[in-house]
Amino acid sequence: MPFSDWLLVGTLLALGGSWNVIRADVGSERNCSKIPPYLPSTVVNTTLRLQALREAMSSLNVSAYIIPGTDAHLSEYIAPRDARMAFMSGFTGSAGTAVVTLNKAVLWTDSRYWVQAERQMDCNWELERDVSISSITDWLIREVSDTDDIGFDPFLFSIQTYESYSYNLVPAKLMLKSLPDNLVDRVWTDRPPIPPDNLIRLPDRVVERTWQMKVEHIRTQMTENPYKPTAVLLSALDETAWLFNLRGNDVPFNPFFYSYTLLTLNEIWLFVHKDRVTEDLKLYLNSTCYLAHCVQLLEYDQVRTMLKNYMTRLGVKVWIGTEYTNYALYELITPEVRTGVEKLLTSAYSPVLTTKAVKDKTEQHILRDAHVRDAVAVIQLLMWLEKVVPEGKETEMTAAYYVNECRSKQKDSRGPSFETISASGPNAALAHYSPSNATSRKLTVDEMYLVDSGGQYLDGTTDITRTVHWGTPTEMQKEAFTRVLMGNIEISRTIFPSGTKGVNMEMLGRRALWEVGLNYGHGTGHGVGNYFGVHEWPVGFQSNNIPFREGMFTSIEPGYYKENDFGIRIEDVVVIVPAHTKYGHNYLTFETVSLVPYDRKLIDTALMSAQQLQWLDKYYLTIRELMGAELDRQGLTEEKKWMLKHTVPFQSATASAAVSSLSLTLTALATALLHNLL
Repeated sequence: MPFSDWLLVGTLLALGGSWNVIRADVGSERNCSKIPPYLPSTVVNTTLRLQALREAMSSLNVSAYIIPGTDAHLSEYIAPRDARMAFMSGFTGSAGTAVVTLNKAVLWTDSRYWVQAERQMDCNWELERDVSISSITDWLIREVSDTDDIGFDPFLFSIQTYESYSYNLVPAKLMLKSLPDNLVDRVWTDRPPIPPDNLIRLPDRVVERTWQMKVEHIRTQMTENPYKPTAVLLSALDETAWLFNLRGNDVPFNPFFYSYTLLTLNEIWLFVHKDRVTEDLKLYLNSTCYLAHCVQLLEYDQVRTMLKNYMTRLGVKVWIGTEYTNYALYELITPEVRTGVEKLLTSAYSPVLTTKAVKDKTEQHILRDAHVRDAVAVIQLLMWLEKVVPEGKETEMTAAYYVNECRSKQKDSRGPSFETISASGPNAALAHYSPSNATSRKLTVDEMYLVDSGGQYLDGTTDITRTVHWGTPTEMQKEAFTRVLMGNIEISRTIFPSGTKGVNMEMLGRRALWEVGLNYGHGTGHGVGNYFGVHEWPVGFQSNNIPFREGMFTSIEPGYYKENDFGIRIEDVVVIVPAHTKYGHNYLTFETVSLVPYDRKLIDTALMSAQQLQWLDKYYLTIRELMGAELDRQGLTEEKKWMLKHTVPFQSATASAAVSSLSLTLTALATALLHNLL
């Protein structure tokens, strides 16, 4: 159906007209070519909200408006009030960009979400099966004339995103128009409010460095920097939370709060919703004075005004991390370049993010402790599933609920660190699938099951993936699982010079798979924080991650996914520790802090090297020592028996089997020899 026809249909529907839209079953996809349209019950009628947005666009002479799926801090997880793309389109996937013109509405997203988009969007929207900026700009060049403005909210654009759009649009004589007053917010009349929860400070027992110590450390980096910045601007939510040892509840699964910080050599400005700062916190932050260690509290939405005023001072230079600074703040700093006065210093990541990446001794200790308690919950899940799955009553959703319940009973639990990926059979072939009422499968002994879950604790954040089979796996499943495990082990046991980048060893996680023509399409690991985001940049194995240093934590998570059949991922969190080598110094290795055994029936030891089996047995010995003590402490006798059963050493069992085989062979030879002699 052409867009204009659907617009008429949608308008009639919104006004109570007589068109009868056929509602399909949950899980089916829309069909806009029929009259009346065929729509699943999961779609959202966007006619009125698009009409309101277009009226706002027309009042500003804007012919196209770009709506990214992020927030003003370029966060991976966003709060419901920042889900503007979802509000306008009905599509709730985590990756995408919407563009609305005066007569069209289009969504761009990647292959993970094509089916979801077709199930959630009404026929006002077209779907572009792409996610690249070049695809969006090519479309804009075709649809928008060179006399029209393309509007965008600069708070929702990274510096690189803005530059990519401009680079593609300028040759076509198209320009972006910065509109800091978001147009979607104007028409979103029932936009969710900011949570009322007050901010909290971390208890002293989990803090080694006070916020004053952290401030001085960052200021030292400023004075030692040869380009002599006078201020550091912090835009990512975890930067301010880390600097002041504060946490909040504004973003699902992440203990963050809306904030910016402008830190100079003798002043500190914290931009926050002040009504959520208690009197105790004001005292904690020394907010009533104006000295070098006094935090001046300003309202969250005053950041542009304050930064603009600061830029008028003589001799100032602001240091920003380009990965997380939005264009709304960046554009206030850059104009001075044209006057010959350089007021900007950039690095990929701010000094706060690079400092935060290396955990201090207390952070390392408590993060290890959090993983011990977290392993109890995962062991309880796997033990329970082993018992109940054969009964045929449990589903992906009940398993996800169960592990969250187990975690909630552990000390200092603060909820899950992300939405649990509980996936059976073909659903597990979708690397980032999470179950819903429409998609949840019944768990069965005939299918592989993958569970990727994590917890937030007052002392740490966890993330672990295990893949199991309760029946008889195929030879292909066993080989694929074993090769994924081999990749995990190869990275985990490698020794490398301090300062090595993760991207330079990432292929170790893939080599065993590559040898038989298998691979996986996601990253191999990411940083993990102390009661922070479960994906903590800038640590990991990607090209834009910083070099590894002692005290960093990262996940290691190779996988394999056979479309429409099964999925495998083995994910552990590791800490980087010194390696003791024969000759060299300043070498590092990984120590695994996730403490849950792998599924034995999926491991083909014949494929593994002696060194890999030795590593595995040593890891299992660590599980026995640490988890045995913790399970005893919690009085979990049955769980301890399960853990001991699943951590029997491999090499001793293999050696015993080899000895028995040799004994049988020698006995047979002796018998034959004796028979010949007789």
